Amino acid sequence: MSQPDSMNSTEILNPPRHVAIIMDGNNRWAKKRLLPGIAGHRAGVEAVRRVVEACDEHGIEVLTLFAFSSENWQRPEEEVRGLMGLFLQMLKKETRRLHKNRIRLKVLGDLSAFSEEIQQHIREAEALTAENSRVTLAIAANYGGQWDIAQAAQQLAVKVKAGELEPGQITPELIQDHLYTAGLPLPDLCIRTGGDHRISNFMLWQFAYAELYFTSTLWPDFDAAQLREALVDFSGRQRRFGKTSEQVEG
Repeated sequence: MSQPDSMNSTEILNPPRHVAIIMDGNNRWAKKRLLPGIAGHRAGVEAVRRVVEACDEHGIEVLTLFAFSSENWQRPEEEVRGLMGLFLQMLKKETRRLHKNRIRLKVLGDLSAFSEEIQQHIREAEALTAENSRVTLAIAANYGGQWDIAQAAQQLAVKVKAGELEPGQITPELIQDHLYTAGLPLPDLCIRTGGDHRISNFMLWQFAYAELYFTSTLWPDFDAAQLREALVDFSGRQRRFGKTSEQVEG
């Protein structure tokens, strides 16, 4: 049942600036329908379109989607090949749609493992959409939270070795500036679909104070209404960042 407009306007008073989603359940969605796994991933692309549009409507600045982890290379070769083909197809078909809707695309992760064709399309898509000012859609591909922290540490180690930086000058803020999410606001809300209650090596540093929301809905079935439920839940939480409730309320 739809709710009154007055309730809609008050429920999500302070939407998160940055929502990160672990899109889980594509294979199970396909299996329930006796379809090949890639069919679930294709249906998941439709869910991406719906959620990007809903984020724009709610004024969310950044949407980060965990599309392919650094551990996903261990999946069956046929599935990985299908995912790479789907990723390339999405880059070819969706980039102009994103640009038309003034959506900025950013890809987070170690891109060197992808084919040169995929890497080229990523570069072209990011360049085409770089000046767009509505939602930033960040796709985490060949990404892992531990890898992200390690590569930041490596960058800082090079600077220390070169004499450009003293070890004592390394602060949490400096590490954060060398993560792949540098320049983006930290995630306020992490949503995981599919029923599991873990973050699976996703944005480990960035989630230090993120609110976590878990739903049993499989990703291809996730839509604007499901996103709104998560945002309503988020809006009812008190974010204290180490302070007491009295300090926050004061």
